[in-house]
Formats: sequence, structure tokens, C-alpha cells
Amino acid sequence: MTTIPATTADTTTATAAATTPATSAPAGRSFRTATTLGVSLDGYIARPDGDIDWLTERGAEAGDTGFEEFMAGIDTLAMGRNTYEKVLTFGFWPYEGKHVAVLSTTLEADDPRISVHRSLPELLAALTERGAENVYVDGGVTVQTFLREDLLDELTLTTVPVLIGSGLPLFGELDRDVDLTLRSARTLGAGFTQATYAVTHRA
Repeated sequence: MTTIPATTADTTTATAAATTPATSAPAGRSFRTATTLGVSLDGYIARPDGDIDWLTERGAEAGDTGFEEFMAGIDTLAMGRNTYEKVLTFGFWPYEGKHVAVLSTTLEADDPRISVHRSLPELLAALTERGAENVYVDGGVTVQTFLREDLLDELTLTTVPVLIGSGLPLFGELDRDVDLTLRSARTLGAGFTQATYAVTHRA
């Protein structure tokens, strides 16, 4: 889970994303995908129980992370069940005007703000059918899945200057190396850093 308060509790941001995703999709796909993740210096996106207090307590110190600009270019979010259920605890819905697609084999939700998809092929087909253009992929497991399947186009990491020792790792196992091209890097407030990479797709 990457969404955090930016400077006040009524605004969610994912300490990340300096740029809006490119508008042209790769060959064979009608939409582009991007993710923006807050990560501890030792590579975790949450504590073992999913808590992101280490991120939310420091988020305001980073200053402007560019998240609002990033979200302005997003029309659709794709996330897993855990991320969706975490968002529900915020007490407000941060994605007004965006379509939210949840990838889950078990979720039963009577929520008109989302669509639920039981498999990745089903999700991809639905995004294409809806005419999605720029998709924000959120949640650690979902991001890992998109990376493994060569479906992620852009990756922005905002690194928090803290070691938390254990937790949910940013990346999972891969069946091949994934090459990245650095698009931008900058230093934010209070020792936060941010880097945006283009993901190199298989030939």
C-alpha cells in the first residue's frame, strides 16, 4: 500500500511521481501503466502487518512529491484487494472521477466505485474494453505481478530515509532481469529522494 497523506490528513498522496505518464501505449496494448511507491531505505513498502506509519509520519516533510500532477494524468487505477481495503480505512474516497479496478479472486464488494476482476487476463481485457489510457498500478503484489508479466511501463520510487528492519518487500521474484532507464531523479525535503524509471520491455 503506497497512498499516504501529503501535507494534511485529508489529501492522499503516494510520496512519489514527478511526472505524468506518457500518453502513447506500447505496441499491442491500448493503455500505459505507471506506479508510484513510497519505500523505506531497506526496501519495504509496509511493516509485516501492513502498517505504513513510518511513511505517513514523515510524509509531510518530503514537501511536494508531484503526486497531484501524476494523478491528473491518470484515468484508471488497478490494485489488489489489500490495497482497496486499506483505502476504505481512510474515511474518504481519494479517487473521485477515476475508475478503480480491483484484481482479486475472493473479494465480494457491493461498491459501485469499483469493478472486480478474478484474473489478470480478465482485468486487462476490461481495461482495454473501457478505453483506459493511463493506468496507475497500486499495491505491492499487483506491481510485482505487472512487472513479472512485462506490463509495467514506468516506475517511480520515493525513498524514505528510515530503516524498518522487516516488512512487505518492494519487489518479488522474477524469471528474468528487468532493465530500467532512469528518466529523472531529485532530492526532496528531509532527506527523501525520488527517481523515475522507464521499464524496458522484452523484445
